[in-house]
Amino acid sequence: MVVSRRGASARAPRVSSQCTSPSRVAVGDCIAEMARMPAACVDVVFADPPYNLQLQGDLKRPDDSRVDAVDDDWDKFASFAVYDDFTRAWLTACRRVMKPHATLWVIGSYHNIFRVGVILQDLGFWILNDIVWRKSNPMPNFRGRRFTNAHETLIWAARDATRRDYTFNYEALKAGNDDIQMRSDWFIPLCTGEERLKGRDGKKLHPTQKPEALLARIILAASRPGDMVLDPFCGSGTTGAVARKLRRNFIGIERHAEYAAAAETRIEEAEPLAEPALAAFMTAREAPRVPFAALIERGLVAPGVKLVDAKRRHRALVRADGALALGEAVGSIHRIGALAQGLEACNGWTFWHVETPGGLTVIDTLRAQVRAEMKPATVSV
Repeated sequence: MVVSRRGASARAPRVSSQCTSPSRVAVGDCIAEMARMPAACVDVVFADPPYNLQLQGDLKRPDDSRVDAVDDDWDKFASFAVYDDFTRAWLTACRRVMKPHATLWVIGSYHNIFRVGVILQDLGFWILNDIVWRKSNPMPNFRGRRFTNAHETLIWAARDATRRDYTFNYEALKAGNDDIQMRSDWFIPLCTGEERLKGRDGKKLHPTQKPEALLARIILAASRPGDMVLDPFCGSGTTGAVARKLRRNFIGIERHAEYAAAAETRIEEAEPLAEPALAAFMTAREAPRVPFAALIERGLVAPGVKLVDAKRRHRALVRADGALALGEAVGSIHRIGALAQGLEACNGWTFWHVETPGGLTVIDTLRAQVRAEMKPATVSV
């Protein structure tokens, strides 16, 4: 089976969400809380479950000082079988509340991610990618008996193997990556400094707080403004804060009241970005068709003027009907552009320019003005 690398068009219609609360953090067990949610109401899930690190005793630095490692009770399981049962239960609950087109992201380390991957496939999820989050500032391996653990792994999976309408904002990610296809290895630093939430004792509030940059890339890649994002292991609220900034709706679940309270405050204080900064990226294929004649009809190009190439080597007369004339030849902006260069084909929109008081203006710029008038309304949340 071939799955589209681009997923659904950014303009494709959505199945309406049945979740009415735009943003909230529920305190409780994630499996029980998801059971209270309606089926098929979530567009994307980000899950940062316990890693089951299996730490044995204190972890110390070479100077014998103690490392503040993840040794909380919520990360301890009696056996691999118990952990697998827990993983199967929360993934099953997630699958029920996901819309048919929804996708799920789950992050882990070598301690748990391979077990999670097997269970994902057993439950019918379709793995789209595994992402390597390479940390620019990883914690050293203080015992010195293994390589430094400098990365974590994310699995991105569709709810069903047969679905191709999942959201993947491929072109937008590519544009933000200097027109190079986004790779599956992400170089992002750990959460540090002011972004790290502190408790009353001045120490980090949550031991595994993820950086906002990581969640921003995930949410921008796999959702749209107005979508419902679910984080069943909400922790310090990174997912919710980023979702609010990016104008997504959010449901978080956290069983520890202290974490949940901090997450709610953090989310409430997050400032949504201006809508123009989040407008859907429109590809050339998705953009509304604008014929060259529309530029003449709107007075952006006058009949009788001559279009030129960037170096003014070729000149073509604009006819009232929207065709161009070059000598005895008459045709479209593309055909005449190709003829002028002796080529088989030409993108006339980027080849031809019009003279303006400020200099040459490529006619594609004028087409963009017309498309802006046809732009659909943005989503407010």
